[in-house]
Amino acid sequence: MTTRRALMIGALGVIAAGPAFAAKIPLGTLSQYLNGMTTVQGKFTQINGDGTISTGQLYLQRPGRIRFDYDAPNKSLVMAGGGQVAVFDPKSNVPPDQFPLSRTPLSIILAPNVDLSRSGMVVAHSSSGAKTTVTAQDPAHPEYGNIQLVFTNDPVELRQWVVTDNTGSKTTVVLGDMKRGGSIGASKFNIPQEINARMGG
Repeated sequence: MTTRRALMIGALGVIAAGPAFAAKIPLGTLSQYLNGMTTVQGKFTQINGDGTISTGQLYLQRPGRIRFDYDAPNKSLVMAGGGQVAVFDPKSNVPPDQFPLSRTPLSIILAPNVDLSRSGMVVAHSSSGAKTTVTAQDPAHPEYGNIQLVFTNDPVELRQWVVTDNTGSKTTVVLGDMKRGGSIGASKFNIPQEINARMGG
């Protein structure tokens, strides 16, 4: 056997035995993981639709609550609580833009009971190497956009998501080291309290 042929066979053997053919994580397992993700905090990196990059601190408390504190020079704040999402602009003296959480694809992972096996919710489910990717939408309102969730397979862990909104704009959030468990103060998700603090009320 020539050296070249031996190298080709060896390479094919590595490919065949490698993680590229790893089985995708079942939707039931991913739903169970997300439902167990009650309190999480850590750093994140956000890649916006225009290619700009922001970083900050993420706080998540399921169900229904999440907060993105952006680092300088951005220093914006996006928070969800009480069924609403509020976007605070640090350069503005007007109240934040607000809209229902249910109108955002992020509401899928913040729901009281995540069930990715629900009919019409998952529109793509694949595995590549050591990762499983799921694209989900609100079956009743696909026009709201979708969220693509990327998990590592072993251990099962959410590492990033890509939100495609109703205009087709994509926002990628890459999660850093996440601390699970513990407590997060309710004020982190209290939109009226945040408005009062910022508006001097």
